Amino acid sequence: MIFKRRDRENWRRRMRVYFLPRRNYSRSFRYYWKRMLRIKATPHAIAAGVAAGAFASFTPFMGFHFILAFVLAWLLAGNMIAAAFGTAVGNPLTFPAIWAATHGAGTAILGAAAAEGDPAPVSLGVLLSHGEITAVWGPILKPMLVGGVPLGLVVGAFFYVLTRFTVTAFQHRRRVHFETHKPVVGNPEIGL
Repeated sequence: MIFKRRDRENWRRRMRVYFLPRRNYSRSFRYYWKRMLRIKATPHAIAAGVAAGAFASFTPFMGFHFILAFVLAWLLAGNMIAAAFGTAVGNPLTFPAIWAATHGAGTAILGAAAAEGDPAPVSLGVLLSHGEITAVWGPILKPMLVGGVPLGLVVGAFFYVLTRFTVTAFQHRRRVHFETHKPVVGNPEIGL
């Protein structure tokens, strides 16, 4: 096999590379950023897709971020591939901060902290001990959903503006480069 590894990586090494890339995070980020810029679509479509993915990362529905991002991108006439790239806003490094911010904003919006005082800390294992999702809805998921919507809108708008500006500049610069460096086919002096 030409492109297979000589020594197959085990699951521990794959997890280590997932969390700690071989080179560094900035190189991986630049690689995916360039891939996103080179998508053949309008700047609005790419920016709307990234914004949809960033917004979806702020919802508490962990297994459904891609599906939610695709639905939102479709509604906003965004690019689906850009939406998948936009979900990278929520990653193992940022999820703890996102969850804390959405839960804090949600309890502030709902006023649950002021009405009930500070409730005793309850672990997720205790809440799910009977296998009921309704036990998690009130104290965890509802505040995260209510707090995630405004925070997701702000982050989505930020990424929309940033991505649209960057993609517009990149596509313009690329168009100018290809127009000024067109290859000459044949010999113009003899009419070929």
